[in-house]
Amino acid sequence: MPQEAGPTVKQYLLISDFDQTLSFNDSGIVLSEMLGIGGFQEKIAGLSHIHLVQQGGELAYLLLHDPEYRRVRKHDLVEAGKRIRLKQNIRSLSTLLSDLDGRHFALYVVSAAPEEVIQSALEGIVSADRIFGTRFRYNQATGEIESILRVPAGYGKVVVLEELRQRLPISHDRIVYVGDGSSDVHVMLHVNRLDGLTIAVSENRYLTPIARRTILSEDALSVLIPVLEEIVGWNGAQIRGFFDAHGFLLQEWDKVRTDSLRISKAAERGGVVVDLAGL
Repeated sequence: MPQEAGPTVKQYLLISDFDQTLSFNDSGIVLSEMLGIGGFQEKIAGLSHIHLVQQGGELAYLLLHDPEYRRVRKHDLVEAGKRIRLKQNIRSLSTLLSDLDGRHFALYVVSAAPEEVIQSALEGIVSADRIFGTRFRYNQATGEIESILRVPAGYGKVVVLEELRQRLPISHDRIVYVGDGSSDVHVMLHVNRLDGLTIAVSENRYLTPIARRTILSEDALSVLIPVLEEIVGWNGAQIRGFFDAHGFLLQEWDKVRTDSLRISKAAERGGVVVDLAGL
């Protein structure tokens, strides 16, 4: 008799940002400190103020145009990646995502950080073919950056996500996106519109109202909580049991909803104005 086919594994796509999502600091800060270049934050703020480049693509712009950063070569980006402080248990996250109650989540990293930085930082954890960062063309004679081939920032992340979704292929409702900042707004709106799951890992005031879930932790495994609740459908006891079974303890797990607001006196009529700009 022919053997019965086993249960079909459901395929999902989990895409994560890199800077301050899988790491604790911006790649540009680490690179600048390594090379002794000051004023990085001020330069970024200036570019952001005049809206010259898409948010998240500021480092790529500096590497191509700023005189102090023109001396950066590929080996500098690789070395900066080795100095990146990563969040805990990224390797375990990648392993556990392979089978969550019959669901396989393919982990990809999509970020505006230089591709060499991400690949160096995640070497041996996430394969290079699953990393999509800013890609440069280098001058073969001098080694300096000649041009930018791709910057996955802002809407650029949506483009990469759709390329991956069609290549795998994965339906829209089986996409999870994890990010931390304003450059993730476009892609989160896109994923939300198509019934995917979006997870913010910071309290960024532009991002948290858009993300379906927000979770704060120094451990990369934390993103499993909303995945297990929203997609797998497990309750708290089941999730704690899952972590216990794999040698991890959910020591603190506080569910908090925070409203951030500012109240001031009205200019007229003596009323009260609630300013929601900080939400």
